[in-house]
Amino acid sequence: MRLHQSTLLATLVLAAAASAQAQSSVTIYGRMNLTLERQKAGADSRTVMQNNSSRIGFKGTEDMGGGLKAGFQLEHGISPETGKATQSAFWARQSEAFIGGNFGTLRLGNFTSEAYFATADYVSAHNHDTGTSSDAFYAYVGRNTSKVAYRLPALGGFSLEAAVALHEQTAGRENSYDVAANYDAGPLHLGAGYERNGDANQFAVRVLYELGDFAFGGYVQRDKNAYAAGSRTTTRLAAMYTLGATTEFHANWGHAGSYSDVGGDSSANQFTLGLNYKLSKRTKVYGFYTKIADKGTIYGDFSSMAVGVRHNF
Repeated sequence: MRLHQSTLLATLVLAAAASAQAQSSVTIYGRMNLTLERQKAGADSRTVMQNNSSRIGFKGTEDMGGGLKAGFQLEHGISPETGKATQSAFWARQSEAFIGGNFGTLRLGNFTSEAYFATADYVSAHNHDTGTSSDAFYAYVGRNTSKVAYRLPALGGFSLEAAVALHEQTAGRENSYDVAANYDAGPLHLGAGYERNGDANQFAVRVLYELGDFAFGGYVQRDKNAYAAGSRTTTRLAAMYTLGATTEFHANWGHAGSYSDVGGDSSANQFTLGLNYKLSKRTKVYGFYTKIADKGTIYGDFSSMAVGVRHNF
């Protein structure tokens, strides 16, 4: 009888463990992304090993039944060439808890503005808007910390999220707000984002269209008091051509207009040409050339020729 009871108890424990495993999960993930670059900033040239937002993270969800889920995400920026952290806080890239269901999703913590993901990041397919070839002109004016966000349930191809970053009685700081909307209809992908943080604000709209092996996209942004005093309009156009399952050709061009309250010409241009070759679903080798031509003094003249490796895990 005792043997039978022990066997029954062990069976129940194993069944409970299997059920818990099916209902919750934790994933370790990350990215190593490094390039060897020949850079020129103004009159100075140098050869460097460039980190392109390498990171390691942990994320998990718990399925509580009835469509209700809870979870978390922790993400830490690392420098593969030195082994050091790339931010002052350990989980500075992302640290949030969330709960979601048929009512939508509530997020609490530190995370990137969805307004950015809906516009600039969406068309930056070449190197995930990281490193020296990242978008030099997009005005990111919001704050990532002490945020509360709510995402509506997806309705067809439409999604909407709004967030507030609390000032928490910090002297001289106000609440920061951001709103993002996305709409997908077959090959057409639309997005819009708004942010306000004190005297600075920005609004941008984005479009991307897929046409066979080609993809064309871009965004237009209007910001105030982001990089300098006054208002300006920024435009970026991007194109990608896919050759088979392994090769991508990328090109993008951006223009930052002059700020209204800055004397003289404060505009600038940036263009990038890139080539990605996928060795597998997780690993690629790539190269690019990027150049920033600054007519004023806000962004600085810069160029880089790079080759690199990116591995996701």
